[in-house]
Amino acid sequence: MLTVLMECRDQEMQLAQTLSVLVSGAVEGLISDVVVLDHGSRDASARVADAAGCRFHQEWDIVDILGSVRGEWLLLLEPGARPQPGWIDELGEHLAMDRQVAKFSPSRHHLPSFLKRLSRRVPPLEYGFVMPKTKAMAVAQRGMRLAQLVQRQKTVLLVSEMVPAWATRG
Repeated sequence: MLTVLMECRDQEMQLAQTLSVLVSGAVEGLISDVVVLDHGSRDASARVADAAGCRFHQEWDIVDILGSVRGEWLLLLEPGARPQPGWIDELGEHLAMDRQVAKFSPSRHHLPSFLKRLSRRVPPLEYGFVMPKTKAMAVAQRGMRLAQLVQRQKTVLLVSEMVPAWATRG
């Protein structure tokens, strides 16, 4: 089973977009729980998470959160990111057969301009990040953010594509 983790701050709309795509993963039995880690939101992010059945934490520490999640695997996402069709089957197979850290392929329909691709650093969670809970717990330290958990991790690339969060913002 898989636990989805997201950090947010005033990202009600983006959170709703991501959660709507994840529903099918929960229905198929792939996703066991979704945890939203808040950084002082003043919008309706908490209500959106609650309506979707997520756990919403306003005060949290990653070590405690990792100890409380149900899934043996973690999917770290940015609010607004959306896995594309086919992700459930591929990710389910990856979790069943592999123990490697992975991320989704960039969406072919949502790429930054050529000049932006040359000049920008890709944020660590832009295309999601899948890792075993045991590996995350081994590197987690108090006060860490999700993006810090994935630093220096070698990944395999999944065929399934991810629309990055920035595409939602325009």
